[in-house]
Amino acid sequence: MVEQTAIRTQEQILVRIEQVSGDDWLGFAVEVLVDALDYEHAKPYLKEGVTAEAWSVRLNGQTVEDQAKGYLEFAIGKIEDHRGISATRSVSKLTEYAWLLGRDDVVAAMDGAHYPQYGAPKVKAFADGMGWPWPDQPDLARMAEGLPCEPGCASGCGS
Repeated sequence: MVEQTAIRTQEQILVRIEQVSGDDWLGFAVEVLVDALDYEHAKPYLKEGVTAEAWSVRLNGQTVEDQAKGYLEFAIGKIEDHRGISATRSVSKLTEYAWLLGRDDVVAAMDGAHYPQYGAPKVKAFADGMGWPWPDQPDLARMAEGLPCEPGCASGCGS
């Protein structure tokens, strides 16, 4: 199995879980953070009966960076599909991936970006900060600027 590449220590992750859990009413941030823990540290957050073996294979060898890249693709899809709750989840999870990878600068950029258009400005701040590509699509470029995907959008991203 590939080891996690989180920059943060297990103890730092536990502290972060306590810090964000009060505002994480749907558990999206905590989910990312718990996944970065080893079995012994994660055990209090797991369903009863989850074994160390089951915990060790859950991510199929993906590193934190692999997970973040995959989740960025998912997030962009949810922005394109005008999915509100999914977009909220995406912003929350991407924030924690950036934090796990030691990218406080990216967390700050995301915090400083506006949320309109399904979190597109925040998600783009994540992609830009990580140096990862943002799709070259006019609708996504507009949404990342906080504008509707197109003038008069009937799918919900009006101004």
